[in-house]
Amino acid sequence: MEQYFISILTPLNNVVWGPVMLVLLVGTGIYLNIGLKFYPFRNWINAYKCLWNGRKDQSQHGEISPWNALMTAIAADVGTGNIVGVATAIALGGPGALFWMWITALVGMMTKFCEIMLAVKYREKTPAGNWVGGCMYFIKNGLSKKWHWLGTMFAICASVACLGVGGMVQSNAIAACMNDTFGVSRWITCAVLLVLAFTILIGGVKRIGYVAGRLVPFMAGLYVLLCVTIIVLNIGRLPDVFAWIFTYAFTPTAAQGGFAGGSIMLAIRMGVARGIFANEAGLGTAPMAHAASTAESPLVQASIGMLDVFINTMIICTMTGIVILIATVPADLAVQLGNDNVAAGAPLWSSGLDGARLSTAAFASQLGKVGAWGVTCCLALFAFTTIMGWCVYGERCAIYLFGDKSSMPYRIIYSVVMCSGAVLTLDLVWLVADTSNALMAFPNLVGILLLSPMLFKYVREETAKDPRFTM
Repeated sequence: MEQYFISILTPLNNVVWGPVMLVLLVGTGIYLNIGLKFYPFRNWINAYKCLWNGRKDQSQHGEISPWNALMTAIAADVGTGNIVGVATAIALGGPGALFWMWITALVGMMTKFCEIMLAVKYREKTPAGNWVGGCMYFIKNGLSKKWHWLGTMFAICASVACLGVGGMVQSNAIAACMNDTFGVSRWITCAVLLVLAFTILIGGVKRIGYVAGRLVPFMAGLYVLLCVTIIVLNIGRLPDVFAWIFTYAFTPTAAQGGFAGGSIMLAIRMGVARGIFANEAGLGTAPMAHAASTAESPLVQASIGMLDVFINTMIICTMTGIVILIATVPADLAVQLGNDNVAAGAPLWSSGLDGARLSTAAFASQLGKVGAWGVTCCLALFAFTTIMGWCVYGERCAIYLFGDKSSMPYRIIYSVVMCSGAVLTLDLVWLVADTSNALMAFPNLVGILLLSPMLFKYVREETAKDPRFTM
């Protein structure tokens, strides 16, 4: 049955992630950067100052502090895309995929700034007291009725996508790593996840924001420490690593070892697709968390929100990619693979390993069991916080479509569907995730482009009022 769905989704995924979507994603970011005179790069320091001051509520509007809003968004962003997604991109597209992830992030900072700005500006307060916003609301409140179908399309696609991207993909990665590293049954992982997730999700955005605000800094710090340790121990290999990244970004990757070889287009596609999966710039998801912020203005929250793209991709994803490219095939793994073309000491990224197995093997090859255990624990934490964050997104879409009464039923459905990902194959889960992401991105990007003239004017007016920012 799974192979049947894979055969249907594969050609669809190739279409939705074709040249048109790649141009739309990157092109929108470039257009917004030009229109706002590269705002993120000129207000970088001010954004961090706003983040430091955003640990407490700044206004009577919203439900969670600016800090917790960002941590909820980062919790949703920093997940399997940073560990498994990067590994998959390199395994299929070669080292050059990491370069295209960087490009996607740099232009995506502006996209995320704009979608958060619109989400906070056009947010609403529901009868139950929920502060809701995002693509569907800025289309509904910012555009004429003839465009409202786009908002409905986004809400439908996003509510379904959250089940796949935020639920199934994350539980699948947790279950695979726990099974490979500790021998824990996938069904046991499934049951534990169901109990833990539902205990937190039942409390809604306030409880999720509270947990994320404390868990995200810890897990990110632990992962960065592991990566920095490996990089320092192999500092002499960095020139070769960066040479691979820049060379294979513009030239085809030759077949070697267990690596089948890859074209430039495949490197671009994998880099952009996995980059978007990791930082979510352009998808329209993160603004739904930021819309609940108590920030003093949309400008402040948007400036804070754009930082998660840099933190997510330029720091965490980059470190994952470097560790994978540094790693070589240990002798015992070469024997285990049983492939005459994969010799001990060969680059691990070309061994034919994929996904979580490649990431785990990379850390284990450098730090032994400590590395394998460490990356497994980090992956579990990353994926679990992503499960929490994406539940917020799906719930907001359900509220838009069916009202406040749909919140609790959606949390229950989300928890159950999320667990099913733990026992499905990786190929099917990733196909669902990639296809869902593209279907969400289209209405969000079209909405931003249609509102861009108003947006440019609004940002100029807001920066003129706030001396901390320049335009």
